[in-house]
Amino acid sequence: MKKLYIIATIVMGLATTSCDSYLDINQNPNSPQESNMTPSIMMPAAEMNFAASYGDLFRIPAGYYTQHYAQTPGTSNYLDYSAFTMSAARSGTAYTQFTSRALKSLKTIAEQAESTGDWGSFLAAKVLRAYTYQVLVDAYGETPYTEALDISHPSPKFDEGIDVYAGILDEIDAALEKVSPSDPVCTNFLFPGKTAASWIQFANALKLRILTRESGVVDVNSKIAALISENNFPTADVAYTGCWSNESGSMSPFYAEEITTAWGSTQVNVCANIALVGTMQQENYTDPRLAAFFLPNSEGKYQGSVSGTNLTANFKMDSFNRPSETYDSPVYLLTVAEIEFFISEYYAKQGNSAQAKAHYEAAIKASFASAGVDGADENIAQFPYDQSNYKQSIGLAKWLALSGVNNFESWCELRRLDYPAFGSVTGSQLFTGTAINASIYVPGTLYTPVEVFNQVGSNKLLERWPYAEESSSSNSNAPKFPGYTIPVFWGK
Repeated sequence: MKKLYIIATIVMGLATTSCDSYLDINQNPNSPQESNMTPSIMMPAAEMNFAASYGDLFRIPAGYYTQHYAQTPGTSNYLDYSAFTMSAARSGTAYTQFTSRALKSLKTIAEQAESTGDWGSFLAAKVLRAYTYQVLVDAYGETPYTEALDISHPSPKFDEGIDVYAGILDEIDAALEKVSPSDPVCTNFLFPGKTAASWIQFANALKLRILTRESGVVDVNSKIAALISENNFPTADVAYTGCWSNESGSMSPFYAEEITTAWGSTQVNVCANIALVGTMQQENYTDPRLAAFFLPNSEGKYQGSVSGTNLTANFKMDSFNRPSETYDSPVYLLTVAEIEFFISEYYAKQGNSAQAKAHYEAAIKASFASAGVDGADENIAQFPYDQSNYKQSIGLAKWLALSGVNNFESWCELRRLDYPAFGSVTGSQLFTGTAINASIYVPGTLYTPVEVFNQVGSNKLLERWPYAEESSSSNSNAPKFPGYTIPVFWGK
């Protein structure tokens, strides 16, 4: 993979320090000691370590697991993802970027901010820390938490996902109790120049996601109801945007990894999946977001490829649709559409179909606004809300909305809501070896890849990643991997 992590040159005007020293303050003995670093110096580096990993190394495999993505002909870099697998070695870079860099820096920022009563910066560090642990739980199920980043525990225990969720919710609540909306926040890329008010809204939205995700196994209805009643959520998508530049080492991470040739690579891997294209482009309807999320192929058309193969026969790289990414594409953390979908789900569970429908439609409209296209009303008519099948309605609509925005969160919600579901058509039927039979695909369904990982099997999702080698190979407390099809705690 390309060296997309060397991106601290985007700390424009914040300091003249080199990018390596920004990103390696936790590991480079020649860098200043953390005790001499301020939150405003450490936060941009922590954010970029987080964004570089989340916006690329978590996004790409999840895009294949959701069948938003497929592998282009003649290349094989992500063919394993396309077949629904992940290795302990494969996920190591993402895990290390999160734990040894982002989380370690965020811990130091929080400690320093707490010691000086800098509660705005304290909240910011705690919210990003909670977000990082949320992702680790959602990917791995169990992860070191209570003993993590503690030198007295070189082999930290792996905490159960449900306990990590409880811990990070407590951390957010404790930070919210200390902060005031007008409190300043250290230099950061997420809400530059904003007070803690923006971080409070982000914290509330993150709590809503975490609580909704665990609501099937933990009684959190009253907490969700309180958040919805307070209604202090972001009014714009929360994303790293405006902080990227068209220079090597400063580009948006997915673009830097998969699109640009600045690194000397011309390998093309990611293209649209037949499942996504076949749902967004039907005989009597085309979703305008398809053109916002993906580029047309060499013939000016939209054609999706098939999971579990690289289609070497009779196809070219430009036969399919590449993601519509630019050097400054946002790295989305949480969107207004997601918030509205979560609120819709809450009301659906309460049997309030009118409110559920209203927020479902508001979510679709927010997704269209984020994509910069018109046509939300037509989409709502094509995919109307159905209270009797609210999981299917919300699951399918969210899968579409997140396909060009946040594939990792889409994978999480796909595993939790179980929609889109697998249909009766298989990948081997969709691709015979010489041709794609797009006409037999049933819109709004998934399918078993042509070659599927044998530990996942037919009509099943990859439910979790194996523990990263960096966390388990020398850790005597690492548990036995439960298996690729065993859901994380909130999916059981």
